[in-house]
Amino acid sequence: MTRIEKLNAVLEAKHLDAIVVLTDFNRRYLSGFTGTSGALIITKADNLLITDFRYIEQATEQAPKFKIIKQQGNLIDYVKQELKKLNVQNVGFEGNLVSYDTYLQLSKSYISLISISGLIEKIREVKDDNEIALIQKAAEIVDETFEYILTVAKEGMTELQLKAKLESKMLELGAEGTSFDTIVASGTRGALPHGVASDKVIQTGELITLDFGAYYKGYSSDITRTFAIGEPEPKLKEIYNIVLEANQKGIAAAKKGINGKALDAIARDYITEQGYGDAFGHSLGHGIGLNVHEGPNLSKNSDAELEVNNCVTIEPGIYLDGLGGVRIEDDILIKENGCECFTKSPKNLIIL
Repeated sequence: MTRIEKLNAVLEAKHLDAIVVLTDFNRRYLSGFTGTSGALIITKADNLLITDFRYIEQATEQAPKFKIIKQQGNLIDYVKQELKKLNVQNVGFEGNLVSYDTYLQLSKSYISLISISGLIEKIREVKDDNEIALIQKAAEIVDETFEYILTVAKEGMTELQLKAKLESKMLELGAEGTSFDTIVASGTRGALPHGVASDKVIQTGELITLDFGAYYKGYSSDITRTFAIGEPEPKLKEIYNIVLEANQKGIAAAKKGINGKALDAIARDYITEQGYGDAFGHSLGHGIGLNVHEGPNLSKNSDAELEVNNCVTIEPGIYLDGLGGVRIEDDILIKENGCECFTKSPKNLIIL
């Protein structure tokens, strides 16, 4: 089934006459349009893309299966105008993503608004062959970038200087940009799971956690590697090996049919058995795609079963205040009886 056919199945199941799509990732997924302003209206018979004069030519090229409508005033006013022309009544909208003000604007008409929160995002969770190829390329970029970083990272650099080298290399390798704010956390700052790069100077004997991702043609990768500048103390080596084992256990267990809760537990229970359960506070992983954080989730609260062609991360970690931390993260593709690991950077403890 095409993406639009899958959405039409939602129309049928929810007894909707139309669906309005206003958010960037969903709009791009369904139409191919990459502009930053616009709206889709999708019915069983019509696919409309409304945008302003800046994007008409772009929309025509990128969304050939949509009728392009040039907006010359307020976008929501044009959406309501087109809905009236289509003579629809029950209209689905992205209730979890649309602002309250936008909802109020849409509701000032004769239509009945019905939230379809998460339904388009659920369709997006299962990747097609083209999406998989783009995520795989984004993963290749971060792998090659990490290989480069190991040749330039040294004592005396600041975290921000290391970040600059890392992001410059990703761009050189073809990335459109970073898929999130790059994390560089050295020494005791490694205990901060989201310790974005600072002006802290990297010292010998410290672990450095790098969590970074590349956008490639709209699709994201997300990798974390932890390495050392000089010999780290034994406790840091201990937690490194525990996190590595948890990462490997998670990858080995990932396959179609396992739910997020069970997969999270495999890594979490191992870390807990080693005495560090309280130091692993976040979930095991998340989906990646157009957005670097999307479904499915691998967490203690996720009952959803993984499906073939889900792309998810496996990223256990241990964080010890006053000492440092370790996280090791890979991007994997779920298959029938296992998974394929897209990120291939070495995971043994590298000491520079």
